[in-house]
Amino acid sequence: MDRRVDGLLVRVAQGDESAFVGVYDALVVPVMGLAYRILRDEAQAEEVTQDVMLEVWRKADRFRPDRGAAKSWVLTLAHRRAVERVRSVRAGVERERKAAQLSHQTAFDEVVEAVEEREERAQVYRCLAGLVNTQRLPLVLAYYQGLTYAEVAEALSTPAGTVKTRMRTGLRRLRICLGGR
Repeated sequence: MDRRVDGLLVRVAQGDESAFVGVYDALVVPVMGLAYRILRDEAQAEEVTQDVMLEVWRKADRFRPDRGAAKSWVLTLAHRRAVERVRSVRAGVERERKAAQLSHQTAFDEVVEAVEEREERAQVYRCLAGLVNTQRLPLVLAYYQGLTYAEVAEALSTPAGTVKTRMRTGLRRLRICLGGR
């Protein structure tokens, strides 16, 4: 059988389609078996088998009967292709694992940031509560309500210069309370 397949493969290299049918019929089962043993997945083994048989058709001119049997040559192609597929699948799984890990890490970082932000906000509120009303109120109106110095002065019926002084003093005390941040 091997010599017959060798002769058929030489004819395939010359473009003989009927010879390819003979090569296909003789080797598709061993190629599929080898691919399945390596991949352990029938669908992937079928794809590799199809790819290998297509490669046999396209590259039959590379077969050298003086170097070995056609079956050995084709099974070598199948082995290489199946191993490439295993590596490709593993690389894909590794990429997905790393992406999931990064996604999880990002989510964790976001939680940490949110907790830290909440703690900082609570500390600012505690420090604001420790200020006297004349310092706290202008700061709240300016920083939380978005009012300008002039608008704060108008809202409190206080001169703008006095508002600026109270805000500056209040900010200094806030900085001390927050630990010099």
